[in-house]
Amino acid sequence: MISFVQLHSLDNVIVAIDSIPRGTVISEINIVCRNNVPCGHKISTTTIERGDAIRKSNMIIGFATRTILAGEHVHVHNTGMSENHFVVNNNIQTVSLLNDVLRNKFKGIVRSNGQVATRNYIGILTTVSCTNIVAKLISEQFYGHALDAFPNIDGIVALTHSLGCGGVQDGDGMDILRRTIAGYARHPNFGAVIILGLGCENNQFSRIVETENLKIGDLLKSFIVQELGGIKVCVDTVVKHIKYILPIVNQFQRQTVSASHISIGLQCGGSDGYSGITANPALGVAVDLLIKAGGTAILSETPEIYGAEQLLINKAITPTVAEKLINRINWWKFYLNKTGGKMNNNPSPGNKIGGLTTILEKSSGAISKAGTTDLVNVVKYAESIKDHGLVFMDTPGYDPVSITGQIAGGANIICFTTGRGSVYECKPVPNLKLATNTQLFDSMNDDMDINCGQIITNNVTIEEMGHMIFETILNVASGQLTKSEKLTTTLSEISPWQIDAIM
Repeated sequence: MISFVQLHSLDNVIVAIDSIPRGTVISEINIVCRNNVPCGHKISTTTIERGDAIRKSNMIIGFATRTILAGEHVHVHNTGMSENHFVVNNNIQTVSLLNDVLRNKFKGIVRSNGQVATRNYIGILTTVSCTNIVAKLISEQFYGHALDAFPNIDGIVALTHSLGCGGVQDGDGMDILRRTIAGYARHPNFGAVIILGLGCENNQFSRIVETENLKIGDLLKSFIVQELGGIKVCVDTVVKHIKYILPIVNQFQRQTVSASHISIGLQCGGSDGYSGITANPALGVAVDLLIKAGGTAILSETPEIYGAEQLLINKAITPTVAEKLINRINWWKFYLNKTGGKMNNNPSPGNKIGGLTTILEKSSGAISKAGTTDLVNVVKYAESIKDHGLVFMDTPGYDPVSITGQIAGGANIICFTTGRGSVYECKPVPNLKLATNTQLFDSMNDDMDINCGQIITNNVTIEEMGHMIFETILNVASGQLTKSEKLTTTLSEISPWQIDAIM
């Protein structure tokens, strides 16, 4: 038996589950493979004339740039794409929530303002990269057994970045940075936050407080290195303050709460030909379960929905929400046009090796992470999310930058599907890794949490896998450590979106 899958009866391609040598007879569909086809790649099931649509999962993923004979490898050498036009749907059916009695529960950490956390960290943030070393030196004072007397605290983590000065003092770029830092400062997964400033930077702490309406106190406090007299004095002063607040932060304990308090950031990185077949649609099932229980899912990576935007536009709960998404797509086209870039400058080389041919194919698979529910809002990068349901946040496709925006917006869990393998961790939020194929899960077992490749290798259904993912989400939200949490230290970083020139 030749190992392949045809995802829909109307598709004109199949996907190779194992590598298929040239000359192999695929008797099930009566074709001969005309090329050596790697696993995860596509093979035509019929002759596809130049200009005809190529269909996978009964969705157009591209167009033949020349005649493709039955049995040929279908990839970048014979497939292209064209621009899409948007149609706004005015007839949306809203999702019915489950009754309160039936909603799923988890053990969360309830803050005094009613927000619910999945972790309890003390965070050290910086206004500017010049103070990164200070943040790291402070966090190092709490390595080893320093927190043994405070079992309810998950750690003290320094989150550094590379921005904060050398750019425009007031503009889109600085607005994004301030919004990002404020989003982390308010994040429920931090029981307390210290923000370190240098003193002379463009990104002044006082301006963050003013523009973002931060509430200052013992659990959110700033220290300025130049005002204190340098690195050593600053480190000693902040360490003393942290020791003072440790008993306060340690008082927070987990209690049973509704799953409506879970907000998931949806990510896919290092995608492959299995992403849209296994992990992404299975995650979509889990998202549907969460949203029906009142929770929130954040879909992002605007350049990686390109070509399949209509799928989201069709789900927009109002024409206004649809127009907000269209406006963000158009902004990206304008933004890239200024620099000579193109929206279809994707998939990446790794994606193509894994079998993805066009951004249409990658995007349609990426959107399947969002499930089948309505799109209730579209928000700016790092904007605080108040909605329950499926929300789209405008971010780049680069995973660290996108995840940083989602966490600043309030995501308290990240679900990251990957086919090539990602090791990105994003404190203070647990990052659940979903392998698209069994080979990856086996080879990077210390990093991958869930093997969605079982959909192919073990005949697990997408629905079954989706329920397994949802149960794992509830367990992780309740304190179960992810694989990457077990491996990483108290050092981490954030990657705010940089759109201004550095001068």
